[in-house]
Amino acid sequence: MTDWISLIRDIPDYPKPGILFKDITPLLADPAAFTKVVDGLAAGYAFDKVVGIEARGFILAAPVAIRCAAGFVPVRKKGKLPAETLEASYDLEYGSATIEIHTDALGPGDRVLIVDDVLATGGTAAATVDLVRRTGAQVVAVSFLMELSFLSGRERLPDLDVRSLVTV
Repeated sequence: MTDWISLIRDIPDYPKPGILFKDITPLLADPAAFTKVVDGLAAGYAFDKVVGIEARGFILAAPVAIRCAAGFVPVRKKGKLPAETLEASYDLEYGSATIEIHTDALGPGDRVLIVDDVLATGGTAAATVDLVRRTGAQVVAVSFLMELSFLSGRERLPDLDVRSLVTV
């Protein structure tokens, strides 16, 4: 099997000058590597539902849910979910954003694994943790493919089990 970490390619100056974008599409195209990542995101956790964060988090969270016989719940940008929602807002370096979850997607007693592609500043992940907890569900862990450690996002997730398969 190919070393899956080597399948994450750097794209300089994307989406704007000075940004080094980590492109995971070659990893996703390699079935053995993609399987290893899916297994790594879930290994050792017991959960009933997997919450995936829009948009690339969906790509990773859905197969984790299938692999582990768990349900999948999307957390989406405001206005993208059709039924009644809970929302959480958070600050970005250039403004703010709001994400939502259906009010009936999770409930008391549900054990939840939150999955996303990248942990950067931690704002989106912290807002997702807030949403999950507001439903009465328990966050088992937050699992990421990659962590940009220089942005200290892990600090926004205190007292949680945070896993990153790759730390940059």
